[in-house]
Amino acid sequence: MRDARKLFVAISIILLCLLLNQGLRSETRGVEHGQRYGRLVIRNVVVVDGKGTPPRGPFDIIVESNKIQSIRSASRRKDAYAKEEHVLDGTGMYLLPGLINIHAHIHEGRAGKPLPFEYLYKLWLACGITSIRDVGSNYQKTIGERRKSQEGLITAPRIFLYMSAWGSTAEQVRKRIQEIKKRGGDGVKIFGMDRDVMKAALDEANKLGLRVAHHVGVEETDAWDDANFGVTSIEHWYGVPDAALHGSQKFPYWYNYSNESDRFRYAGRLWREADPKKLAKVLKTLVGKGVTWCPTFVIYEANRDLLRAMNQPWFEDYLHPAVEEYFKPNPRHHGSYHWNWTTTDELFWRENYRIWMKAVQEFARMGGVVGVGEDAGYIYMLYGFSLIRELELHQEAGFHPIDVIQHATGNNAKILGVEEKLGRIRAGYLADLILVDENPLENLKFLYPTGVQDLKDGKLVSRGGIKWTIKDGIIYHAPALLEDVKGIVSKARKK
Repeated sequence: MRDARKLFVAISIILLCLLLNQGLRSETRGVEHGQRYGRLVIRNVVVVDGKGTPPRGPFDIIVESNKIQSIRSASRRKDAYAKEEHVLDGTGMYLLPGLINIHAHIHEGRAGKPLPFEYLYKLWLACGITSIRDVGSNYQKTIGERRKSQEGLITAPRIFLYMSAWGSTAEQVRKRIQEIKKRGGDGVKIFGMDRDVMKAALDEANKLGLRVAHHVGVEETDAWDDANFGVTSIEHWYGVPDAALHGSQKFPYWYNYSNESDRFRYAGRLWREADPKKLAKVLKTLVGKGVTWCPTFVIYEANRDLLRAMNQPWFEDYLHPAVEEYFKPNPRHHGSYHWNWTTTDELFWRENYRIWMKAVQEFARMGGVVGVGEDAGYIYMLYGFSLIRELELHQEAGFHPIDVIQHATGNNAKILGVEEKLGRIRAGYLADLILVDENPLENLKFLYPTGVQDLKDGKLVSRGGIKWTIKDGIIYHAPALLEDVKGIVSKARKK
């Protein structure tokens, strides 16, 4: 009899827990893919904000049109929102600010073949990317795409357009930057320039209130000039170790920088030649001058492990044939330089990554702002998926996952100068949000929209994945976006 009572009590406790849990659940209703509502309730979510703090919650988030109206402690009453027309149940999910990709390219073609914008946009949104900074495209078309995205006419992330500035003289580059301002550019991208031209470019951009992203190469200018002239962000990493050399890098006599096989092979030996003491001074100067850093670890990962890069699992369903063709070794295509790539090359690049990652970590420790970008469409990196991989590489560099999320949200918003409306989950901010199944701080791989394979009761199951992406208040179902991409790829392959 005593055992029966114990069993009865145990069953009663279990049933009570189940009922309490049900009290926190609310069915998702009135929510359709591709729609924005006057009022949306996101129920019972744990929040990972973009300000570098631990998860909190559960909360109920109220979105009105395209803005976060309020954040409340989750109601335990099952009927708390019974009268609401549009409710998204987030029980068991984590809510993050939409990811921001500050090094993207809106490519309209690859390898001489067309690439639909829809393909890029849906990949980015499926991977939780609600904003991109385009740093190289057909600007005439991208201006129109930016407008259509702003007006909600297309399924696309928010677009910040940084137009390229060039010129062989100070006068030419000033005129180009004035034209960028006139055409409505959000910022400027510069490449390697002679020092006097770069000085004029930054002077003009700063006068006009335009932020500047610097894709530096092996040039007369380096990180010292970035600090002195007022660059907003260093893209990739060239220019930083160069500034810590004593003279030039030890190139062989036959080296030709225009030959990308030479260029990237010996780029893998650059960081080892940087003087650590001089490098520390470079980093301290950059931080002191407010220069930020978008390292794009992911775009060079093929250099340290080519076979991995060539055989990424999402290629099977989501690699467009035009992009696949572009990836093949071909000196006519920028970044397609992996012919006779050797084991020795990979070993040098692995050491390169070790020193480079340590430098980025030290830069952040000094107070520097680190951002996140992917530069996909080159060197075996696929749009969207590569940004998630970049987050994993930031963790490899030594950053806590909380800080990694901040790099892709709050930090990126700061680099763009929009930190007062994007990159956080806060009342009054724009409703750019992602709902993730499982905790991304446990495993950043949960952010891949394809999820993670796991075993449960001896059976293979899928866990994690971004389930909902909300951009400017418009709700997108990530699995539906991926299905659309798969259809685009399948159709292109049949052709």
